[in-house]
Amino acid sequence: MSKTYWEAVKGRRSIRLIGDEVIVPEERVEEIVRDALTHVPSAFNCQGTRLVLLFGGAHKKLWSLTLDALKNVTPAEQFENTKKKINTSFASGYGTILFYEDQSVVERLMSSFPIYAKNFPVWSEHTNGMHQFAIWTALSAEGLGVSLQHYNPLIDEAIAKEWTLPASWKLIAQMPFGAPLTVPDNKQYLPLEDRLKVVR
Repeated sequence: MSKTYWEAVKGRRSIRLIGDEVIVPEERVEEIVRDALTHVPSAFNCQGTRLVLLFGGAHKKLWSLTLDALKNVTPAEQFENTKKKINTSFASGYGTILFYEDQSVVERLMSSFPIYAKNFPVWSEHTNGMHQFAIWTALSAEGLGVSLQHYNPLIDEAIAKEWTLPASWKLIAQMPFGAPLTVPDNKQYLPLEDRLKVVR
């Protein structure tokens, strides 16, 4: 990654039209994922985030399972548009990262530190969000088109069964990636004066 940190942060955008040309080697993507799992912080250093990295046929299978689930809940007249979106924006890439939080870790912390018990589920979500942001930014800096999706809990059971995932893993998000086939529109920003208060 040759970009500076803030260049990478500013360049991170949702790219929803992606292709399966491998422009970043799978090994590099795996390295980014491993680094995030190693270095992104978590409450009490609990390290409860779990990731599943899917390439090739496994990646395609995920989105096939997603379409199967969506077909059961989408009105027939809308399904073709849904299918097109899945097939051109997500399945069309060459990989997806599944983001999980291990609820057994959350429950252990709740039991061990009862004074903070109600906070641990929230802090767990914070940790997952930090992993999502770190990985998304790093993949974007490598030149990949990336977006973040939330088809859970609709697809949870089918995915857990397909890849024999522990029952304690709670699916939080899905991150498809691939070669970017579009340039995002200019992003609109709300005035910072309405969002930041500086006190001295």
